Amino acid sequence: MADQDPVFQIQRVYLKEASLEQPNSPGILLEQEQPAVDIQLGVQANPVADGIFEVCVTATVHTKIKDKTVFLVEAKQAGIFEIRNLAQEQMGQIMGIACPQIVYPYLRGNVADLIQRGGFPPVHLAEINFQAMYEQQQVEAASAAPGTLPQ
Repeated sequence: MADQDPVFQIQRVYLKEASLEQPNSPGILLEQEQPAVDIQLGVQANPVADGIFEVCVTATVHTKIKDKTVFLVEAKQAGIFEIRNLAQEQMGQIMGIACPQIVYPYLRGNVADLIQRGGFPPVHLAEINFQAMYEQQQVEAASAAPGTLPQ
């Protein structure tokens, strides 16, 4: 029965993509006004092989003064996880909550570092409650497709 024991292992965590754009530099750097900051986050999970999944957490940080971009950072942090012998209804929670909670701190550090290396004070992404985010996505999915059950 040992081969039926649940398995959850981190294989690797890595920075999959990162970009920093400063399209209005150097002029925008002379502005004294505080920029508006817009932060968007997303989570994706994809099977890689039997029992192996890639979970990516994406962050987009867009700062503007009036209608001009100060900087735009897009980063995608990923993890490869071995997940076996779990009930199907648990898989969504593992990949939508547990895996992003492991990957996200790496993303936070990389985004802050990239922004600081671009010559700006670092933007520290807030802690995220991935369980609340997952539950909200399930509610939205259920209301978008009545009659279907969330996974």
